[in-house]
Amino acid sequence: MTYDHSYVEDFAAAANVLPARAWLDDDAERISLTGDWSFRLSPSVADAPDDLKDPDTSSWDTISVPGHWQLSGYGEPAYTNVVYPFPLEPPFVPTANPTGDYARTVEVPAGWDGSRIVLRFEGVDSRFAVYVDGDLVGWSSGSRLPTEFDLTGKVAPGNNAKIVVRVHQWSAGSYLEDQDMWWLSGIFREVNLLALKPEAPTDVFVHASYADGSGTLKVDSDVPGTVVVEELGLEFPTGFETPVPTVEPWSAESPRLYDAVLRTAAGEVRLKVGFRTIAIADGVLTVNGNRVLFNGVNRHEFHPDRGRALTEQDMLDDVLLMKRAGINAVRTSHYPPHPHFLDLCDQYGLYVVDECDLETHGFGYEPEPPNLPNPVMDPRWRDDLVARMTRMVERDKNHPSIVLWSLGNECGMGDNLKAMYEWAHDRDPSRPVHYERDTHAEFVDIYSQMYTSLEDVEKIGEDTSSYRGLPFILCEYGHAMGNGPGGLSDYRALFEKYPRCQGGFIWEWIDHGLRTTRDGKEFYAYGGDFGETIHDGNFVCDGLLFPDRTPSPGMTEYTKVIEPLVITGDTSGITITNRYEVLDTSHLTFRVLTEVQGERTGSGVITVPPIAPGETAQVELPPVDAGQPETWLTVTAELTDGTAWADAGHRVAWGQVRLDQPVAPRHAGGSVDEGGAAGEARHARAEAASEDVTAGVDGIAVASLGLQNARLDVWRAPTDNDAIPGVVEAWKEAGLHRVQHRLVSAGLHDGAWEVVTRTAPPALQWGLVATWRWSHTPDGSVALDLSVQPDGQFPATLPRLAITFELPRVEQVEWFGAGPGEAYVDTRAAAAVGKYSATVADLQTPYVRPQENGHRIDTRWATVGPLRIEAAPDLFGLTVRDWTTADLENATHAPDLVAGDTTYVTLDLAQAGIGSNSCGPALPDKYKLHTAPASLSLRFTRA
Repeated sequence: MTYDHSYVEDFAAAANVLPARAWLDDDAERISLTGDWSFRLSPSVADAPDDLKDPDTSSWDTISVPGHWQLSGYGEPAYTNVVYPFPLEPPFVPTANPTGDYARTVEVPAGWDGSRIVLRFEGVDSRFAVYVDGDLVGWSSGSRLPTEFDLTGKVAPGNNAKIVVRVHQWSAGSYLEDQDMWWLSGIFREVNLLALKPEAPTDVFVHASYADGSGTLKVDSDVPGTVVVEELGLEFPTGFETPVPTVEPWSAESPRLYDAVLRTAAGEVRLKVGFRTIAIADGVLTVNGNRVLFNGVNRHEFHPDRGRALTEQDMLDDVLLMKRAGINAVRTSHYPPHPHFLDLCDQYGLYVVDECDLETHGFGYEPEPPNLPNPVMDPRWRDDLVARMTRMVERDKNHPSIVLWSLGNECGMGDNLKAMYEWAHDRDPSRPVHYERDTHAEFVDIYSQMYTSLEDVEKIGEDTSSYRGLPFILCEYGHAMGNGPGGLSDYRALFEKYPRCQGGFIWEWIDHGLRTTRDGKEFYAYGGDFGETIHDGNFVCDGLLFPDRTPSPGMTEYTKVIEPLVITGDTSGITITNRYEVLDTSHLTFRVLTEVQGERTGSGVITVPPIAPGETAQVELPPVDAGQPETWLTVTAELTDGTAWADAGHRVAWGQVRLDQPVAPRHAGGSVDEGGAAGEARHARAEAASEDVTAGVDGIAVASLGLQNARLDVWRAPTDNDAIPGVVEAWKEAGLHRVQHRLVSAGLHDGAWEVVTRTAPPALQWGLVATWRWSHTPDGSVALDLSVQPDGQFPATLPRLAITFELPRVEQVEWFGAGPGEAYVDTRAAAAVGKYSATVADLQTPYVRPQENGHRIDTRWATVGPLRIEAAPDLFGLTVRDWTTADLENATHAPDLVAGDTTYVTLDLAQAGIGSNSCGPALPDKYKLHTAPASLSLRFTRA
């Protein structure tokens, strides 16, 4: 027979599927079809054999379900962010449309006779048809939404049934799923065969509200029954609202759930009930009357080996990492997640913005040309879009963690979106609805923007009447691509200053790097690594976690910025502000550590009275001798007892207080008038320096230190936030990436061996004149006073201003300053002053695309192998690598960087901030490195 594949390019969403219903924990019998299926892949629909009536699968391969066929050896992944990888001519797709056939035989239990037999798919990408014993049952799309088919009458209990699923990589539905991720195909979520007993409940809607210590509970069911909440002493019929005189509310901080059961004569459903009320009053979104500040992340489902086919352990790992970091909210970008993830959000406490399986970014936001409107404007797509919203809301409606529905992402504006909004509001008026591209807030309940500048956030916060006076969130901000994001502390300050500005969601949770091996070397692949002719490079690697779920420095920074306490102080005492929404501080233990020059001098526990949410308390300092330089008190708040998400002792917040008075930096320059014996000794040390320090074609060398090729450095391997139009181009136009060095002079001058150099780019008439004043000190060290003066029509800003030099390869570095991780001028909230040590390898940050990394800000002293470097008393930035900046810039993946016999040390006078400009506002002026005179004084000693 010849099969009709016209459904592949149908505007409809599905055919012969069951109505959407809630995800339930019921007593329906089920057979899991997870595991091995027979599989074959055809290069196109036309090539797919017409043998589904009774296919001989003996020659087929075997594939694991859930999974993606591209990650199982069939075809290649492809990544695009905005553009579609096929022509825009909806609903048509390319003839070269890979089509996978999955087959499995299942024995239907004899005991299922009389039950309704349902085949349920949790997720299939992109469109699929189901055949049972050769007969077409139906077809569906909406890749990240559930689909159910009624097989009653098509299978015989007590007999085998052969299930064949034909899956198409491309379909009309692909136009609705342009979601900035890898294009991956197949049955990637579970498949189950269910037996639904007659008269058993199959759809339930829980309504649980809370106010002032009491609540109400109503459970709607498609089959009437009795609801029992044993802990609350409740027993009542479905369909009736029941008052609950005393109840604990559910919130992200205190996710109180009550076990309930709905019983009918034919079956029961187990429920987790969370009492909470979402409201908007005076332009502020509240949960249970408390203002919510979203410390959120955007979360794609991803694993470096399995793509979107996550395990329950993967989901739990995500939730535990979020909770331990203080994250309280997740936007499910840009599709509903696996329902088990929502169960975990209910259990552990995370606010969820549940987003529909919809993005049409590749169309742009306006109809161009007029005969090709965005699907949200095209009435032919209306039923599919409303169906997608329906399927999400019905599946997920019983999760107390969901506080907002979202219509989708980056689809422009159109009447189909309004229809989705109206349907959702009619079905569930208890939750507000979000959609970012409703830029005038015409039919949303939350006003939302992406990557808004600090200035514009402040304007929105100040003008409480704009955008209908709605609460404002940044559904995406702080683009965490590569090294970054920067400036998060500035956003947090605005969220706290303006009640209407209720936080946001970092883009995004995890780098989507696919684990790959080439030439025996493992690395994480991004767009273009699989031969894609159209792709968006490493833009898919923009998460707070590396692909293996290791936290990045950006994650560490975000954790510090959003921590629930602010701990500050001075010599008069410690100040602690509670930023929790509902919790006081009685569950925390406060520990103190005193250090002088990084060495521990005392520790203990301090008594802090319970601090209510939003309140501040003053605590006396423990007895400390503050007469020593660099005396620091670190206060840490830890969990007194373990929780579901962390063990006792887990740190939830910290702060440092400097108790001594810092010494003002000493600037280089000027002459010193010394006479007599002191002058003669100083002159002798200068002459010794003249024999020790040489300047040549490769830079300055200091023989006694083993230091080679010292020179001025103004370049860094561009970060992803640098490598955008207008930033790195301007730096390159100024020639900063290819400066040359000229020795101007060398000689004794004012008691020092003075070397003057000029660092300048070819073809341009500007440079940096550096005066290097070297002298030996009485204690045997080598002192350097460096001053830098811009010359000519120099560029307004620099990537960095630094000294770089080379040493024979070293393994270990120790330093006193900010750490332990990398930090820059706008990513330094998480850097604590202390004494640290690490191998050179451990100082590197393994960004998926290599770039500037590993900078330790505000270093006082460092020991790099046998060389000790001290500020005198200036602070410097420290970077130590086994490769050059050019090596780092030219590398595309981690294996490209190979250590040699040389260690490269960079000491920054200053370096530009990081920002979020890979997809966000420009770096604020205060974090730019403006070209200006600068100086640095250092002392070098060889062990």
